Amino acid sequence: MASASIGPGLHSVIRHASVYELERDSEIDGLRVLIMRLWLRGVRRERVDVWLKDAAPSRELLDEYNHAGLTWQEFERRYRAEIVEQRPHVLEQLKALEREHGLLILLCHERIPPSEYCHRLTLAALLSSAT
Repeated sequence: MASASIGPGLHSVIRHASVYELERDSEIDGLRVLIMRLWLRGVRRERVDVWLKDAAPSRELLDEYNHAGLTWQEFERRYRAEIVEQRPHVLEQLKALEREHGLLILLCHERIPPSEYCHRLTLAALLSSAT
């Protein structure tokens, strides 16, 4: 599981992981936040504490990235714009959860590796820079 500290001297931490790679009875005390638009097959509700659908990229953006050849750089730029310009409440909600719980674990289906990129990395970076 990877992590990114939100700043020097602060106790909050943002981590990210594939929901499939979390230990069933993980000893991690963080709040597990699923940031996907659709619930994942085979994932029990107990493995996720909060499901924040609005934190996921739009269906249109995902379709362009997965099926129309959109580059990761363009996907990331547009995803950042979606969150910052169209859904700033997502960052506010995640920051509030982070203040309340200290450790957030952003979850989606993507495993890193083998995949190099995932929107949860971009969202974690946005949260880290928004403090």
